[in-house]
Amino acid sequence: MQSTPHFTNSLASETSPYLLQHAHNPVNWMAWSEAIFTLAQNQNKPILLSIGYAACHWCHVMERESFEDEQVAAYMNDHFINVKVDREERPDVDQIYMDALQAMTGSGGWPLNIFLLPDGRPFYGGTYFPPMAMSQRASWIDVLKGVSDAFINNKEKIVEQAQALTQHLVQTNIKISSEASSNKNEPIATKEELGIMSDRILMNADLQWGGFGAAPKFPQTFTLQTLLRNYFVNNHQASLYQALLSIDKMIQGGIYDILGGGFARYSTDAQWQAPHFEKMLYDNALLLSVISEAYQVTQKEEYKIVIEQTIAFLDRELSNGYAYFAALDADSEGEEGKFYTWSYEEINKLLPKEIMASFCAYYQITNEGNWEHTNILWTQENFLKGQSDDFKKAKEILFAHRTKRVRPGLDHKIILSWNNFMVTALCKCYAALGKEEYKTKAILLMSWVEDNFFNAKEQFYYHTITNGTKKAFAFLDDYASLIQGYIHLQEITGELSYLKKAKSLTEYVIKHFGDEEKVFFYYTPNYQKDILLRKKENYDGAQPSGNSLMCYNLLYLSTVFSKPEWELQAQQMIHSMRRVMLQYPSSFGFWNQSFLLLAEGFTELVAIGAEGGQKRSILLAKYLPFKILLFSQQQDPEIGLLEGREVLENQYFICKNKSCSAPIADWHQFLALI
Repeated sequence: MQSTPHFTNSLASETSPYLLQHAHNPVNWMAWSEAIFTLAQNQNKPILLSIGYAACHWCHVMERESFEDEQVAAYMNDHFINVKVDREERPDVDQIYMDALQAMTGSGGWPLNIFLLPDGRPFYGGTYFPPMAMSQRASWIDVLKGVSDAFINNKEKIVEQAQALTQHLVQTNIKISSEASSNKNEPIATKEELGIMSDRILMNADLQWGGFGAAPKFPQTFTLQTLLRNYFVNNHQASLYQALLSIDKMIQGGIYDILGGGFARYSTDAQWQAPHFEKMLYDNALLLSVISEAYQVTQKEEYKIVIEQTIAFLDRELSNGYAYFAALDADSEGEEGKFYTWSYEEINKLLPKEIMASFCAYYQITNEGNWEHTNILWTQENFLKGQSDDFKKAKEILFAHRTKRVRPGLDHKIILSWNNFMVTALCKCYAALGKEEYKTKAILLMSWVEDNFFNAKEQFYYHTITNGTKKAFAFLDDYASLIQGYIHLQEITGELSYLKKAKSLTEYVIKHFGDEEKVFFYYTPNYQKDILLRKKENYDGAQPSGNSLMCYNLLYLSTVFSKPEWELQAQQMIHSMRRVMLQYPSSFGFWNQSFLLLAEGFTELVAIGAEGGQKRSILLAKYLPFKILLFSQQQDPEIGLLEGREVLENQYFICKNKSCSAPIADWHQFLALI
């Protein structure tokens, strides 16, 4: 019998759930550090960098097929320095090499397997590779042998390719557009252009099933927010229709967990029926925000139910009592979706006979199965019909049975930016529904973030915490989303200290993340040294880019604190981005919000006096996407909108375009003017 080859895998000491999943592979995996480059140079070996995350289905598949194969592992160990990275723990590393892969191949995804020179420059890569060659995909072992042979026998060509690719990555960093310094008298953004952006979005709309484009379908929350704002500004009914249709079809579909609440990451089909079953914190937080806005517009009861069920899911399955973990895996017992799907026989045994037929008809359950010989609960009928007493009882029975199954794996990383998104989401849910518990959750979550992510000695935030271990300097989107969280917390609480913290953090970001032209921001701080280059990200994907978040923050805080230089910087950012935003509005969805602000302008609602806070909830419940809400019992010289306001019985002001109304004493008159 052949003996097991000796190997050294150093991932067992890591805290990332994804890295720990690979801690027992026979591959000599190392975690990302500066030591990998020294080792690669000393041994004259290329680096194999493999990036994924704990809830990634195809990452698990490739591990089972290749990384657990001892012969494959032996070849990897002999010819490469093998490095594993959790993309959620080190998104800065992932960004650099995903951009490199997309430049090489035109596409990307995870697992990301990319080969680097010993100094970290990339020269070849791909995503999933099968154990045996198949159509359009080489086998993993053939890829390894081809790369190793090229590195040994054709190194000069590889170095040339790596240099060209690295130069491309540097050149693709966003820069100030030549338009930013010309046409200074022309408006940067107009309401008509908002209409153009929305029309371009709607050209790709699925008018039957909602969403945009064909399968696979992602929620595209910022695109939905753009359409809601176009309805608000231009009374554009088609924008409202498509935004609401998309939300309605998602909550009817399998992408929404009918039994337990919460959304999966995306749908593999155009009808939202069959999700990729992983559940991510950021998706749910961002969807809560947009559904809260949709509720403010429509007061539809189903949106209220989905908000409540989704928060209940997050509290039940992703919470440590204050903060929220990263994700739930798509797989359980090695099978995608097994935790969430049902056979007809199972349901028939569990449900009362008198409701079995109607329940199965409503949720599309068949004896043959509606997805891969099993059933996903989804409906093509009105969501509220599923809230009848009989159906609620049936779902409680199925949910109780489901809790006894083997659960999907939990990625228990706590990520700063994702929790900041959740602060904002809870603030928006409180504003829409008025439930005090949501405001309390938002306040407690922010307190936990401050107490646990902040390094008081060194004065910086960490990016992740796993089992108490803190890792990586916080990145631009961590700080930008934290500032956003503070802004929303002030609006629902009236605590001006949150705004002052937002201002202080903005100054920190400008100092440590600002680029040489003092317009855009790098993703990494200027004191971080363990990466190939500093990237400037502008694309809004499933999450908003740090630059788009900062643009919004600069506009908001420049108005609150009378900081014209911040407003000018935001204008320069939009000026440089406007061409791509107008051409590809779905790819820059959060940027659109700042664009719209420049077109519409903030409406600043200011109240001085004891009564103001009691009226706050009335304004919060309204859909006012371009408002700044400042209700205070006292003036504050640091906050421009409150400076010099005389504290009388009660005074209300409406300000727009740097001009304020005369003081209004009557609340109802104030409300009518809004």
